[in-house]
Amino acid sequence: METIPFFTDDTIVFGLLLICLGVVFYTSSLKTSFWKKFYTYVPAILLCYLLPALFNSMGIIAPEWKELDQDGNLIEKSSSVYYIASRFLLPASLVLMTLSIDLKSIFNLGPKALIIFLTGTIGIIIGGPIAILLISSFSPETVGGAGPDAIWRGLSTLAGSWIGGGANQAAMLEIYQYNPDKYTGMVLVDVVVANIWMALLLIGIGKSDKIDRWLQSDTSAIESLKEKVSNYAASIVRNPSLTDYMIMLSIAFGAVGIAHWGAGGISRLLADNFEVFNDKSSALSSFTSKFFWMVTIATSIGILLSYTKVKQYEGAGASKLGSIFIYILVATIGMKMDIKEIFKNPGLIVIGLVWMSIHALLLIGVAKLIKAPYFFLAVGSQANVGGAASAPVVAAAFHPSLATVGVLLAVFGYVVGTYGAILCTILMQIASGS
Repeated sequence: METIPFFTDDTIVFGLLLICLGVVFYTSSLKTSFWKKFYTYVPAILLCYLLPALFNSMGIIAPEWKELDQDGNLIEKSSSVYYIASRFLLPASLVLMTLSIDLKSIFNLGPKALIIFLTGTIGIIIGGPIAILLISSFSPETVGGAGPDAIWRGLSTLAGSWIGGGANQAAMLEIYQYNPDKYTGMVLVDVVVANIWMALLLIGIGKSDKIDRWLQSDTSAIESLKEKVSNYAASIVRNPSLTDYMIMLSIAFGAVGIAHWGAGGISRLLADNFEVFNDKSSALSSFTSKFFWMVTIATSIGILLSYTKVKQYEGAGASKLGSIFIYILVATIGMKMDIKEIFKNPGLIVIGLVWMSIHALLLIGVAKLIKAPYFFLAVGSQANVGGAASAPVVAAAFHPSLATVGVLLAVFGYVVGTYGAILCTILMQIASGS
């Protein structure tokens, strides 16, 4: 973004995001007919996402921008708010929301969650080449290019991002050597299309009962898990004291510290002792991602603590505290979305939208066929497209106890991301006639 936003101080930006969240939660709690009707059609979590996006679009805040330094040189600047939310608050929320989890009940959800996740992966793999074929029929120049400028090379980075995550995206850039000067355009498509799709999924959460009836899905296992967690929380509920809050925060952020320490240690161990992990063109390079290990370790700590007396802090509101962190993350994700960017490179955006539509249609078709709940569709899709940062957000929007499902699927996405993206890229290269 070239224009300097009105607010560049992260302290002010963070305050503005929290004001947005406060306004949304306050108005959604009002019992007046207008607000009740408004939030019937617009889910609160969607508004928590869209308000920061509007502020970004109006130039009030921005995730990154360029400005002149004292010597007159143009330098890149960025906000640290999303980094703090995703690296500190996300793992803390995963620990707090996993304390009360019943792992056996999660596995009792059955194979449909994994089937839908893999369907989403297949949708991304075949969606890329089909999108190229469709667009090339009326606008061949949009999907053309030769050598390092070939569009299929750039789209390979989208495949990596939409099946796995940032590490897989970087691996695909290294493998297929897309022109670095044009890579920003692909990042733009990634952000715009993925965020539009996430917004649609959030809208669907508010209508999940109707969607589940249309899908004829059996949601009994999900409802049973939610009821089990809710009943357990009700049986141990207490008025939380200052000591309770301090202990919960110490558990959460102590675990965050351990997760960061462990993630750094594991990624260094792999990089220093196994050359294959240093090769960015290798599918194994994603295992040197600190974010991957951070999320994995934080979730594992939460699961381990769920078998101890620490689990009883759910009665003091552990998952509610975790939900606060998740909503802050939602606001920072929304802050990355600039609605005006949709119109800057329409050709590439159209490719991304067609691609994502194929992913969505395949998911809907299979969900209808196997009668899978909308929860599996939404979380399975985000585990692919959004990764570990947004899959638990969508899962927790259904119920805090379900956040772990999103994390487990997203971690699996990291594992298959590079392999799936390579297959997708081979198909896109063939579709492009290269």
